[in-house]
Amino acid sequence: MPTPPLVKDIHEEATQMLAVHGNYATCEDILSREFGAILQRTQVLLTLATLTLTITGFSGPSIAESGPFSRYTMVVGLVFVLAAILVALVGILRVRWTTQYATQEPVQALEAIIAYRNDKTRKFVVGMILLVIGLCLYVASLTAFLFHLG
Repeated sequence: MPTPPLVKDIHEEATQMLAVHGNYATCEDILSREFGAILQRTQVLLTLATLTLTITGFSGPSIAESGPFSRYTMVVGLVFVLAAILVALVGILRVRWTTQYATQEPVQALEAIIAYRNDKTRKFVVGMILLVIGLCLYVASLTAFLFHLG
């Protein structure tokens, strides 16, 4: 069964949510759960980044000593990992409560919340891309180190 197309227009999504769910409170609850999903995924991103930094503390000097390729790919990889952490901390984990939007008309409030959710989602994708690039470079560094040992 083909997947139906995604709603890309914020106004259309807000209007559709109200039509399907019938009231603002239910729509706000659904969006709140979506923010929870973004938060959980961001926690995974931060955990992977933290593990990378922790491992570097133990094995980084040995990897760096194995040669310039290992040293440079590890350093550049860590810069990408740190950039991912920065995006997560400053962009994704910044808090604005959905109840702050409730003073507006329901459709306008939902539009504002959906725009806020979409912004956090975009920042999450950027953070994940940065983390994946960083981890790939880090693994390249580790691979070169292991070849150096052999």
